[in-house]
Amino acid sequence: MKTAPSESGSASHTNSHPEPETESETRSETKAASGRESHSASAAGLNFEVLPPEVQQFRNAAREFAHDVVKPRVLPMDQAPAEDFDWQLVSQGHQIGLTRAAVPKDYGGMGVGMLGVATALEEVAAVCPGTALIFGATMLGQAPVLLSGDPRLQARFLPLFSGDEPVLACNAVTEEDAGCDLIIPSQAQYARNVMTARRAGDHYVLTGRKRFITNAKIAAFASVFANMEGSPGATGLTSFIVPLDLPGVVRGPVADKMGYRACLGSELEFHDVRVPAEYMIGGEGEGMAINMAQSNMARAAVAGISTGVARSALERATAWCGERVQGGRHLRHQQFTAAKLAGMAAKVDAARLLYLRAADKVDNELPPPAYEPAVAKLFADRTAIEVADAALSLIGARGYLRSYGVEKTMRDALGTRIYEGTPEVLALAITDGLYAQEDEW
Repeated sequence: MKTAPSESGSASHTNSHPEPETESETRSETKAASGRESHSASAAGLNFEVLPPEVQQFRNAAREFAHDVVKPRVLPMDQAPAEDFDWQLVSQGHQIGLTRAAVPKDYGGMGVGMLGVATALEEVAAVCPGTALIFGATMLGQAPVLLSGDPRLQARFLPLFSGDEPVLACNAVTEEDAGCDLIIPSQAQYARNVMTARRAGDHYVLTGRKRFITNAKIAAFASVFANMEGSPGATGLTSFIVPLDLPGVVRGPVADKMGYRACLGSELEFHDVRVPAEYMIGGEGEGMAINMAQSNMARAAVAGISTGVARSALERATAWCGERVQGGRHLRHQQFTAAKLAGMAAKVDAARLLYLRAADKVDNELPPPAYEPAVAKLFADRTAIEVADAALSLIGARGYLRSYGVEKTMRDALGTRIYEGTPEVLALAITDGLYAQEDEW
């Protein structure tokens, strides 16, 4: 199995993370009850100019993978039929650890924590956010097992992501009639037509359908959330890890999406699927708490993806304005253009700092906090859209061509504000945090 390349083997490009002059001081590593390893500094000693060496090395490997492997395939993947999937690309990402970044070393993973996941996904997303989401969705599929603190489940499933061949996972929450009602506890009672689970001896029987599930078509396992039969709405939400080769599982057609076309999204149908009782995560009715915790973990990583999208737009605009001459001088020397570029750069840097703070919090607190990841994702999602729009404006007609790539960045920018929390859902999480702080005062 290949290891991450050294610092000297990485590529550099505009507005990437600054490279440290020296290695950071050794940071203590703590292992949370979930089995996740913490590699980031405590809040009192944050220094995002100098990332922990293992995180820095993993990020650099992801950057090299993005530029050497992903970049030549970006436009072909975007323009291919919706059901096309590049397993060779995924295999090369697996070799550097992108399918097991959050898995502890004890189970064959990289053990780089959410800080490592988020920084690596920024690098990949700066080239192709759809590719980043393949690996991000796999991490999310692993999240309930990581959070469970159940050594039996962890030993059963986590080592499978460290074999010679890539194994992908997915996280099945969203349904036709239930989206936000499955992640906001106060709305659980109003959820409609939720997938059900009922106990049948030493198994649970799952019945229902999940929609808009990234990796569903090609994943080996899914973390699935179903409501215990007889519980109102989603008040009995329970989490299971489900091998997708079980009888009764049907994978639906691939959705033809506006953006993120490198990753596949589809439905999962469960027709009286019998899942061993030992595959339940937590206990009956504990799914809402698990779902909230995994969302808080994932939002830090998705903010990294959004930051990568914004960075891609900034880099293209910066290159264009440094070459294009109008009025006898380069665009970058014209005051209005300079002001626009400066505003774009400030937003990208701010988005990065917010997701780094959020990832650090996730790595050092159990359960993962809600406030910082929600703030990071809200800002980064908005930044991706605003910076992509500004880049398209600066570049002009050339940016509107599919061959140039900026219009793809614009399409991709609109996607991140939907998954793992819309702006409206994030606003509720942030507001709850504000009033919780007020109550503490």
